[in-house]
Parts: sequence; C-alpha cells; structure tokens
Amino acid sequence: MKTYTLNQVQDELIGKIGTPEREKFDQDLQMDLTGKAIKQTRKERNLTQEELGKLIGVQKAQISHIENNASNVTMETLLKVFGALKTSVKLQVELPNISIIIG
Repeated sequence: MKTYTLNQVQDELIGKIGTPEREKFDQDLQMDLTGKAIKQTRKERNLTQEELGKLIGVQKAQISHIENNASNVTMETLLKVFGALKTSVKLQVELPNISIIIG
C-alpha cells in the first residue's frame, strides 16, 4: 500500500501552491476561519447576532451571513465587526520586495 503526505494529497486534490485553484482554496479557507472566529468571539462576549448587528448598523441576517460565509463581505464591515467585538486587527500585505503591517 502506497502512502502519501498531506502536501501530496493537497497538491493532487486542490492544486499546487501558487496555482489559481490553490490560491482560491486558501482564501476561502481563511474567510471561513474568519467567520468562525467572529462567531466564537461574539459568543464569548455574550452578544446575540442581533445585538452585534445593531452595534455596527446591520441586520441579524448580515451577521449570520458573515459568520457562515465571510467571503462576500467588505473590509469596512469586517473592521466594524472586529471593532464592536473589541478586538485588535492587523493587516499584513506582502509584495515581492516589501512587507507592510498595519495595526
């Protein structure tokens, strides 16, 4: 029986690092984790989706959408959510010859 490493399986099923398919998968995964982190933090702060929505000026449905699929949300809305949850945010941009960290 042949064994495979996790990297080999990911390369085969998702695509090799640097390919558009792998970049999309990685981005979707990060947004999914962001939504889960928002939900967990909201619950730790004892806030309902409705209460969080009121804090940032959106409906409960928008908070639900962000928690379940944060990939279609603006940076402005995400920053409002994180601000309402009293969390710190760092933005890191990596370009070929420079790395920028904000926050």
